[in-house]
Amino acid sequence: MKRKPLSQSLWRAGLLLGAGACLASGARLPAQTASGQATGGKIAASAIQIDWVQADETALPPEFRVAIYENLVAEVGKTHRFQHVYRSGDSTAAGVPDLLILHTRVMGFKQGSEKEREVTTVAGSTHIKTSVQVVTRDGRTVLDREVEGKVRFIGENLNATRDFAKKVAQMIRLTL
Repeated sequence: MKRKPLSQSLWRAGLLLGAGACLASGARLPAQTASGQATGGKIAASAIQIDWVQADETALPPEFRVAIYENLVAEVGKTHRFQHVYRSGDSTAAGVPDLLILHTRVMGFKQGSEKEREVTTVAGSTHIKTSVQVVTRDGRTVLDREVEGKVRFIGENLNATRDFAKKVAQMIRLTL
């Protein structure tokens, strides 16, 4: 049996210890956009502005549009990631130099039936498929992902908007 040189064994041991230290310290790889571009890790921003929900190509009922917007404002605020969460059109956001802007565009919507869900628990689900983009003031994309909100079993159709907002908040918590 052939022995490995001592220097090669020490190099491998050092590599393993370094990798273990990185994992233990919580080091993260740079976040990526949907296009695969690295965003450079966490972004230092004190505020975020939530823009109105765009649903140009999708027949989204007005109550869903408003519920998505309001749930986004509430859930992003609960992350405690930002000092201020501004609504679209808020003039006080104009003076924030490190402002991030969250854009939401609905790409698909299927309204289910609450009655079908209660009776069958298989049919009648509500789905909202969206594109979520967080950009800096100068237009640089920080985050670009597709997020889907659903309500499958028991509950109101508007619960899909709450599910969507919770997923976006979790994504912000982990990425930004």
